[in-house]
Amino acid sequence: MVAEREQDILSSRIPIIDVSNPDQGLVARAVVKASEEWGVFQLVNHGIPTELIQRLQNVGRRFFELSETEKKAVAKPDNSREGYARRYTLDLEKKIGTVDQLYHNIWPPSVVNHSYWPKNPQDYREVNEEYTRQVKILSEKIMEWLSEGLGLRREAINEVVGGEYLLNVNYYPPCPHPDLIEGLDAHTDVSGLTLLLTNEIPGLQVFKDDQWIEVEYIPFAVIVNISDQILRVSNGKYKSVLHKTTVDKERTRMSWAVLVRPTSDMVVGPFPELIGDDPPKFKSMLYKDYIYRKVRNLPFVDLDS
Repeated sequence: MVAEREQDILSSRIPIIDVSNPDQGLVARAVVKASEEWGVFQLVNHGIPTELIQRLQNVGRRFFELSETEKKAVAKPDNSREGYARRYTLDLEKKIGTVDQLYHNIWPPSVVNHSYWPKNPQDYREVNEEYTRQVKILSEKIMEWLSEGLGLRREAINEVVGGEYLLNVNYYPPCPHPDLIEGLDAHTDVSGLTLLLTNEIPGLQVFKDDQWIEVEYIPFAVIVNISDQILRVSNGKYKSVLHKTTVDKERTRMSWAVLVRPTSDMVVGPFPELIGDDPPKFKSMLYKDYIYRKVRNLPFVDLDS
């Protein structure tokens, strides 16, 4: 049920927020509160047309159903984040399931390389370009609400975090051992904000209050994860949600994640307006340096308070 009153918008389950509520102040406060308490929420009636979401999911599914030879037409080179690749192959000993992924930049045009965009299905590019336009509008609105929730100019977070948009499509084929295997390990996203669509197969879990909580599937809802860079610019006011995925024994699970992230040379740290007498919780650093440390599991304790 989508809550209508402010005191009902957040409950013991992952928050569900109706963006079409005419009281936009109520919506903004719900987004801020969910970001403070959970670091994740679901948006319904968010303005992205249902038909467009259906088309996006259709062209993504059709791509992954192609032969391996056809998919490798957009294979990921060793020196690139973009392209198609098998991230994991089923390994019972390591408790890893098969996960195929497709990555490509979608905005701004200066970073888009269409050689990594599938040409089959033929309407893949058209659909993804329209989805990019729509998801960018929604993400900027979310960042405006979060900025105002910090008492800042509404453009503040977007100016730091919203430099580039990357699409990540995940494909989890049926797994014969779902009780032993996970999809993606527990992690927080390195980006600033993640906007996620899934098919009807559940499998996303978030960690709160010392327990894993299954994210309820709501058709055409957008799941929003607050990620590491918004945690840092907010000086810890907003949570970066720890999450993982599971697999299904008989059905294929898919997800479409748009990662909103700073440019590599953007310096990211707490906004000065949020720093009082105590030192900031996080040190400012280049986004590319943050990625370097995180992907190599290097400690931040020597940098952050």
